[in-house]
Amino acid sequence: MNCNYTYPTGYQIMKVFWTKEFIKGEEPPNLSEDPEYSQRLQYLGDKQQNCTIRLSHVTLKDSHKYYFRFITNYFEGRYIGDPGVTLNVTDLQVESPERVTEGDSVRLTCKSSCTLTDRATFIWYRNSQPLTERRDRNNELLLQSVRREDAGRYSCAVHGHNHISPAVQLNVMYPPKSVSVLIKGSGEIVSGDSVTLICSSDSNPPAEISWFKGGMFVGSGRIYSISKISSDDSGEYKCRSRNKHGEKYSDAVTLNVMYPPRNVSVSIIQSGQIWAGDSVTLICSSDSNPPAEISWFKGGTFVGSGRIYSISKISSDDSGEYKCRSRNKHGEKYSDAVTLNVMYPHRSVSVSISPSGEIVSGDSVTLICSSDSNPPAEISWFKGGTFVGSGRIYSISKISSDDSGEYMCRSINEHGEKYSDAVTLNVMYPPRNVSVLINGSGEIVSGDSVTLICSSDSNPPALNFSWFKENESSAVGSGQSFSALQSGRFYCQAHNQHGSQRSDAVTVT
Repeated sequence: MNCNYTYPTGYQIMKVFWTKEFIKGEEPPNLSEDPEYSQRLQYLGDKQQNCTIRLSHVTLKDSHKYYFRFITNYFEGRYIGDPGVTLNVTDLQVESPERVTEGDSVRLTCKSSCTLTDRATFIWYRNSQPLTERRDRNNELLLQSVRREDAGRYSCAVHGHNHISPAVQLNVMYPPKSVSVLIKGSGEIVSGDSVTLICSSDSNPPAEISWFKGGMFVGSGRIYSISKISSDDSGEYKCRSRNKHGEKYSDAVTLNVMYPPRNVSVSIIQSGQIWAGDSVTLICSSDSNPPAEISWFKGGTFVGSGRIYSISKISSDDSGEYKCRSRNKHGEKYSDAVTLNVMYPHRSVSVSISPSGEIVSGDSVTLICSSDSNPPAEISWFKGGTFVGSGRIYSISKISSDDSGEYMCRSINEHGEKYSDAVTLNVMYPPRNVSVLINGSGEIVSGDSVTLICSSDSNPPALNFSWFKENESSAVGSGQSFSALQSGRFYCQAHNQHGSQRSDAVTVT
């Protein structure tokens, strides 16, 4: 600021300085001693008539009225230049739309209220970095087909001047881009874990986030959390990022939830009854992740592996309870048991006698029919072809000789019948119905004899016979026949190992 002053002749200048608005009645402050000015204010004048100063790095805050002040060697010789000089500082300003949409064209203008020379050139800055080395005499910056990378704080300057305008923010609006999903946590996801999905999206303004599982909406917000995850939560997830300029979906991420076996069951691939010789297939169904290893058990004994267990030409030995075990690294589970009931026709029909050994009249005897068939058979008993009873056991209490004979059992079910071989009941009993037969007239002629024959019914047949004359205690003969030489009443007695019996007496005359 150029300045000249005069003072009365005979006065001596003691001090000169510049000041700004001050309070009347108080000594004005010396700007050279003010920290805000001391480094920027340079006095170019002298203590005679020149009072010019230079103020560097001027800002809007420097807009004030300034005064020159000098002090002479006389007390009353203190003077201040009035009305002073007014400094109006006009800042450079960037004019720009506050928001633009990606793809639009935008024009930024560097404005100043100062009169600039025709040779003035402008420099543009983005985020404090010069946009180009060229210096344009046009005070406008044209951005054609603006991109999101063009967003930033723009400022301008006039070449040759150190001052840069205040920065203005250029806000570029654009639809969502670079949409992706991050699964928080690494490694396997096991049923019961807590899982968090995070949607990352680049957009302006910030987008609204929606979550989809297999195309179905499941939630909103940048973070989607699942506490105590289950297999039902397995599937493909994606997020949608949407603002007023557009929308975009992320690629799908897969949640593969691991869990131990469950819903383990066995199905029999065979309709109706199972017959010996059929082929039967058992299938183990199991829900698990990862897929389980399958083992098969019959009555607790391991019999095979794999989801399918096949038996070709099944036999009765294969009948029993079967179950499968499903096992993976997260646990194991057994199915309920299924029963294979193998049907087969009659075989090995036989009769056993209890007790064994000799059967004596009066004993109790039990016949037992053993039959191997499925379904179990109905048992019938026959003696010499005549039906005598039913049931697996046929009992005779106090057996008699009338019960002697050949017995067999018949095993019958819906698939056929079979007879056992015959067994013989041979009932032993002591002599009975003992009688004497007279061979001839029964009269003894002088010099002759009469033959008596002893007959009896016994089992085993009697082998010992004794002959007695009535009223005599001693036997008079033995053998099945006896020759009587004299008259009298005679009888015989038959013996076997089970007893003896005497006949009635007969008369010989």
